[in-house]
Amino acid sequence: MNGGSLGMRSGSYGSLLQNQIQQQQQLQNGGAVQTTPLPPPPPGYVIGRKPTKMFKEKESFLYWICKFAGRKKVGMLLLCIISAAVFLWVLYVGKGDAREVVVGRPAFGYDESSYREPPDEYRMKNSSPVISESVAYRLKNSSAVISESVAQPPPPPPPRHLCESFVLPPPPADKKRTGPRPCPVCYLPVEEAVALMPKDPSPSPVLNNLTYVYEENLTKGDSFGGSEFGGYPSLEQRANSYDIRESMTVHCGFVRGTKPGRQTGFNLDDSDLFEMEQCHGVVVASAIFANYDAIQQPKNISDAAKENVCFYMFVDKETETYLKKSDDLDNSKRVGLWRIVVVHNLPYNDARRNGKVPKLLLHRMFPNARYSLWIDGKLELVVDPYQILERFLWRKNASFAISRHYRRFDVFKEAEANKAAAKYDNASIDIQIEFYKSEGLTPYSEAKLPITSDVPEGCVIVREHIPISNLFTCLWFNEVDRFTSRDQLSFSTVRDKIRAKTNWTVNMFLDCERRNFVVQGYHKDVVRPPPVGLAIKPPPSVNKLPESQPQPPPPPPPVAEISTASVLNSQIPRVPAKRSRDRRSSSRRHRKVVVGAKAIDSS
Repeated sequence: MNGGSLGMRSGSYGSLLQNQIQQQQQLQNGGAVQTTPLPPPPPGYVIGRKPTKMFKEKESFLYWICKFAGRKKVGMLLLCIISAAVFLWVLYVGKGDAREVVVGRPAFGYDESSYREPPDEYRMKNSSPVISESVAYRLKNSSAVISESVAQPPPPPPPRHLCESFVLPPPPADKKRTGPRPCPVCYLPVEEAVALMPKDPSPSPVLNNLTYVYEENLTKGDSFGGSEFGGYPSLEQRANSYDIRESMTVHCGFVRGTKPGRQTGFNLDDSDLFEMEQCHGVVVASAIFANYDAIQQPKNISDAAKENVCFYMFVDKETETYLKKSDDLDNSKRVGLWRIVVVHNLPYNDARRNGKVPKLLLHRMFPNARYSLWIDGKLELVVDPYQILERFLWRKNASFAISRHYRRFDVFKEAEANKAAAKYDNASIDIQIEFYKSEGLTPYSEAKLPITSDVPEGCVIVREHIPISNLFTCLWFNEVDRFTSRDQLSFSTVRDKIRAKTNWTVNMFLDCERRNFVVQGYHKDVVRPPPVGLAIKPPPSVNKLPESQPQPPPPPPPVAEISTASVLNSQIPRVPAKRSRDRRSSSRRHRKVVVGAKAIDSS
């Protein structure tokens, strides 16, 4: 090996200084040196410049790697280290790319599948301040949305209603008891029922503004039916009242005077009117006229209801006198939970018809109340009002609820039952039914589903005071004022006419459910004279009906046709007959007196 080759080899490792020293030693020894021209140095390279310290460390590091790389174990170790480093680098890059896609998710809703980030090399070569600013802006604006969606978990599902899985059990098989009976009803606890009370009124379909007719000087004109209290709307006005519009003005009682209860008939004291206007939430109302029933005190009433619910009982002078004599009424005008309101100048001679005023026109007497619960005077309330409202209105998204009759579903059968029980003058009932029949009233059938009945049990009404439900009770009262006081006969006609113009309807629940929250009592132990003998306003005459209506003969039914036994049976519970050997007189039996009839053994 000559010096030139050694120099070349040493030069291949980059040691030019060592090569020059060797050549000088050979010249001093007199040896010939074969030189090979070296390639020109790269531009900027200075010959004879000492290498930097970093360059020496790098050269020594590479020297040791090359020295030991030839060994088998060291080479495998180096290969494993390099592979692990490459693997970790790939994981890091992949994780960084994935993180960048989640954070940089577009916040404007375009398709993510068509959006892809450019490669790292491209971004490194083509990066610019403009691109970086746009990316930073995009990340800044989308991070808030993403942080909200990630940091805030989805809202939990609403809790299941406690009564969601409740199933009405079949009635008990009791052959000895075949009449109506209460059935189980699932109520929420009072606290939960109060919490579910809607904050805003229910929507009123079509009708948004309802006002009422005021007439100081009434003229009957050519209309039939009506009264000084409810006015005398013509048949044309009646037809217009069923044309549901956004804003309407209709007859709704109290047509005279400055405000309901003040010189309108059915007059109330100013102190009572003021207290009634202060009722802004729920009102429970009832009425007793002609001292016909005994006051029933509500039971199972929560403290929240006692504090916030208004309990009003409307009575006449006769009933007030009885309460004062029995020491039930004092100067506080209260009997238990009931605030007693004395009504002056009753508009009708019939106590039943007077009772229809607070029953159907509570929204006029309590202008600021949101909900009302009407119960007849003979009923005892045994469930909290908030629980009743939640069960029959709020849970059903309804604004009017009433129970259906436990036995009859057809208006025609209800009319025949009223005539058989002498509930009203038969001729007047026939006139009313024929009038509705001419307007399209048909017997109830399954074709009317989902309507389940045409006959209500009207002793309980649960309602929300919104324009459409107020209109319904106004028009229902007008039918009662025009025809008979049997409101079961006119209910379906008013309901169906409003339902034909709107999507509003009535929640008709089971009669056994009604009997769950009210206990039905009997009227006082006084048998009244037959209804046909009452001095009431005669029904509308036949000759004032439209000419297309039939004209049945209107003679009053003879008194002989009225069965005294049937009247007694409708007022008192039926007692099983004794065996023939026990049919003997007993001093323990008592007697009741019926006006116009002989003394009859009540047992």
